[in-house]
Amino acid sequence: MLRTLFFALMVAFSFSRAELIRVFAAADLQYALKDIAQLYEKEHPQDKVELIFGSSGKGTAQIKAGAPFHIFFSADMKYVEVLYKEGYVITKPKPYAIGRLVVWVRKDSGLDPSKFPQILLDPKVRKVAVANWEHAPYGRAAKEALENYGVFDKIKDKLVLGENVSQTASFVYSGSADVGIIPLSLAVSENMKKVGTYWLIPEDKYKPIVQGYGITKVGENSQAVRRFYEFVLSPKAVEILKKYGFDVPKEK
Repeated sequence: MLRTLFFALMVAFSFSRAELIRVFAAADLQYALKDIAQLYEKEHPQDKVELIFGSSGKGTAQIKAGAPFHIFFSADMKYVEVLYKEGYVITKPKPYAIGRLVVWVRKDSGLDPSKFPQILLDPKVRKVAVANWEHAPYGRAAKEALENYGVFDKIKDKLVLGENVSQTASFVYSGSADVGIIPLSLAVSENMKKVGTYWLIPEDKYKPIVQGYGITKVGENSQAVRRFYEFVLSPKAVEILKKYGFDVPKEK
């Protein structure tokens, strides 16, 4: 009886300490991080992870403006480093993944993504979706790849800019754009695989997309936040990142 009461009190105590972990994450993580958060909540049922996705630049601006996010996952280490230097992030910026770019088309389009970049010059291709390079790291990488292939100026009038990579993927997924340059992590998702096909852009055509994260000033004193922060690079979480095409920096 006493053991049962003690256990009940311990459970009640753990739930009384439960905290909501608010996360802003780059849009390329919309599938991988959801899976990681679900696994984390299964192992730590007293905690709840709330995920907001968007461009890394917009996330940086929101955190500077006082948005109450506890952890920031950027698609570019530089954004986390800036927030760290300015005191908005309190943990030393840590890389969690390296992203890859792909060319993606719908299977019913009749287009072959492996013909990149010539595919972009095809008269049938009227719109090419990329993320806005002003605040989306994958957009900057896409622009750099197009420049290195020598086709940016030739097809710039065809470009359709997504607010983030998720919106960019939706443009080409829906058929609003004929070709999309998007993260591998989105291309390998079940939804995208069902209707489309992709081709990996060689890594030497753009600077490495080293992605980083950190705990913000808002999450400084939360044990739950620290638990999730450390869980992200646990073996189980790393396997999920690999499933979605990410490389893990610490293995290099």
